[in-house]
Amino acid sequence: MQNNVLILDFGSQYTQLIARRVRELNIYCEIYPFHKIPEDLSGFKAVILSGSPFSVRAEDAPHPDLSEIRGKLPILAVCYGAQYLAHFFGGKVEPSDTREYGRANLSVIKDAEPLFENIKENSQVWMSHSDSIIKLPENGVRLASTSDVLNAAYRIEGEETFAIQFHPEVYHSTDGKQLLENFLVKISGTKQTWTPGAFVDLTVSELKEKIGDDKVVLGLSGGVDSTVAAVLLHKAIGKNLYCIFVNNGLLRKNEFESVLDQYKHMGLNVKGVDASDRFLDALKGLSDPEEKRKAIGNTFIDVFDDEAHEIKDVTYLAQGTIYPDVIESVSVNGPSVTIKSHHNVGGLPDFMKLKVVEPLRMLFKDEVRRVGKELGIDKELLGRHPFPGPGLAIRILGDITAEKVRILQEVDHVFIQGLRDWMLYDKVWQAGAILLPIQSVGVMGDERTYEQVVALRAVESTDGMTADWVNLPYEFLQKTSNTIINRVKGVNRVVYDISSKPPATIEWE
Repeated sequence: MQNNVLILDFGSQYTQLIARRVRELNIYCEIYPFHKIPEDLSGFKAVILSGSPFSVRAEDAPHPDLSEIRGKLPILAVCYGAQYLAHFFGGKVEPSDTREYGRANLSVIKDAEPLFENIKENSQVWMSHSDSIIKLPENGVRLASTSDVLNAAYRIEGEETFAIQFHPEVYHSTDGKQLLENFLVKISGTKQTWTPGAFVDLTVSELKEKIGDDKVVLGLSGGVDSTVAAVLLHKAIGKNLYCIFVNNGLLRKNEFESVLDQYKHMGLNVKGVDASDRFLDALKGLSDPEEKRKAIGNTFIDVFDDEAHEIKDVTYLAQGTIYPDVIESVSVNGPSVTIKSHHNVGGLPDFMKLKVVEPLRMLFKDEVRRVGKELGIDKELLGRHPFPGPGLAIRILGDITAEKVRILQEVDHVFIQGLRDWMLYDKVWQAGAILLPIQSVGVMGDERTYEQVVALRAVESTDGMTADWVNLPYEFLQKTSNTIINRVKGVNRVVYDISSKPPATIEWE
């Protein structure tokens, strides 16, 4: 694909955010670790160097060879990238007296510079570094300053190389998107052709060519990713796509039936398999979170393999892998130590002997939803909150029993339906209930009770990497608590989780 943008990752927590901002401009980009620069650069129109937790002054600082890029492709060096170009090419970087972190404003912007077109002085930017550029590199020209940072932005005379000591990709840099557009569109001449429609046309065409008349099996979860992958494949190969939706007994109340009904109306070839008893048997007596995940993963593989063998001559296994999973596997810090064992079809064993097809592997989550919209998938399905692969098993702390699953399904149903009724569901990124392994004393009527405690959790996020708890209305929480305690036998206390991520994860296990 032509008109790509190459992002070299130096380990910044914001690298994925750079990619997402570029994609929002309808420009295709790919992330590569700094030590794995592609040999063939002919398809790239521009390069962005990311930030990094490293200091350029450290002995182990990332130090890639950019000789095939500098002067040949336009470069935008962000934060560490800007300091890298200064430190190793004739400039000087020193520790700042104070850590430069947080909001700042551009107090000076050089006139008639294309990088800052339509950006005015006093524009807010986001700093995040402990070193500062004291002297610009050879042929460096200062473009912007803040009250504390003299060389907040510069370019190198004689080449299309630009550098900034702030992060244009974060929300707090108010003109960050404009700066990225100036660099990519006006300076680099990159075409804005990365649209949901273009992705659908290209992907369907590639799937037809790759798969031909072969059969594909796909494990549906009811979630956004697997659904969009299924519809894309169906558009390409029609009846040769076989979907399997497994009920592990840990889904939400009535979810197995309702999701199957939704799929039926979409024209997909779906087989529903109720293996609830099989999963509950495998989980019997297990309390450790990782042991529970492994039991669920292994049982899923067995059930899925049994069903896949019922289909003759299957060649491909389709998965709903998305781009953050791909990036993680080739990150600066190396592949993940372990694959998350709750991924439904991640890590299927060799004995299945199927080729893998992943139609969404280059999309971020928000792009998956936009592609789903382009494909005409129901808005309600595309707007579903993320739901963990192990389901309610990791929302029941301790061992799993059918009775505990029943209790949590009822509690979760009251909570989620309440969010919908109060028009709060779409304002929350993910919500759920957790059954705690403790009991508390309560009073119902004139009798003492000693029953379960449940915690409610609702967070707002963009990708799940960070999350803030949602300040739900007190009236809503009060009504929800009363409804749960009155309707769900076995629960006499409800609490609300107000922990953010980090340090707390979204799920409790």
